[in-house]
Amino acid sequence: MIQVANAPCSWGVIENIEGERGGYSTVLDEMHQTGYVGTELGDWGFMPTDPDTLRGELSARHLKLLGSWVSVYLHDPERHAQSEAEAVRTARLLAAVGGPGAVVVLGNDPYTDPVRTLNAGRITPEMGMTEAGWEVFAAGANRVARAVMRETGLRTVFHHHIGTWVETPAEIERFLAMTDPEVMGLCFDTGHYTFAGGDAVEGLRRHRDRIWHVHFKDQDPRVAEQSRREGWDGVTAVGHGVFCELGKGKVDFPAVLRQLGENGYGGWVVVEQDVLPGLGSPAESARRNREYLGRIGL
Repeated sequence: MIQVANAPCSWGVIENIEGERGGYSTVLDEMHQTGYVGTELGDWGFMPTDPDTLRGELSARHLKLLGSWVSVYLHDPERHAQSEAEAVRTARLLAAVGGPGAVVVLGNDPYTDPVRTLNAGRITPEMGMTEAGWEVFAAGANRVARAVMRETGLRTVFHHHIGTWVETPAEIERFLAMTDPEVMGLCFDTGHYTFAGGDAVEGLRRHRDRIWHVHFKDQDPRVAEQSRREGWDGVTAVGHGVFCELGKGKVDFPAVLRQLGENGYGGWVVVEQDVLPGLGSPAESARRNREYLGRIGL
């Protein structure tokens, strides 16, 4: 049975973006108050990293820890060891607090490559990795996922993401073809997939056997078009609200839910409405997002 969580990025806790944001206590309080039953960890150090302390904070709010983003550097072979160590560190905390069903969510460090960041939402094949680059990238992903499984027993999912080396549907397809399906699945994000030029329902159908974790994110087509027309980078598009509240954008969430049902998906759905630190009204948006999902049967 699908359960609904939220994530700290809905409160402005986003990798490589600095700014004023509430502490973890406020975020967890507001998640619980707005009807969610689980959370991801957020940036390492945002929440307590001592297992007993974290377990107590989550238990007090009746929240389950279900996964965590880990920024990795798979395009750089000299940083594969660092990526492995950081993923395993996070996996140990997830296993201790969240249990065997938690997942490590890998994403290549976002908004750090200038070309990919500048062209988010309008990536062309010429902006992609070389053949040699793909080999390095996939080898790093397999190394990290196998280490996580070996050390903690947890599975790993890869998050396609704007402003990184795996954004477009074609790049996702290539990544999955080159990685080990025994240890590496896909974190399917409806908003990122849509902004990258894909159809979320088709993506869920195409990758049904590899989708082990799902992020519900909407995409405002007007902001996306303005971003392309004016040449905004990924961070600017996020700041202008390209990832809007659920049900107010392009993603057909009733159809997404039907496809998840056809897939036999029984994992978590994590609501993510990326906002920059200090912007928006996260608690009010979280409540409206949860109410919207209730209206469509989730």
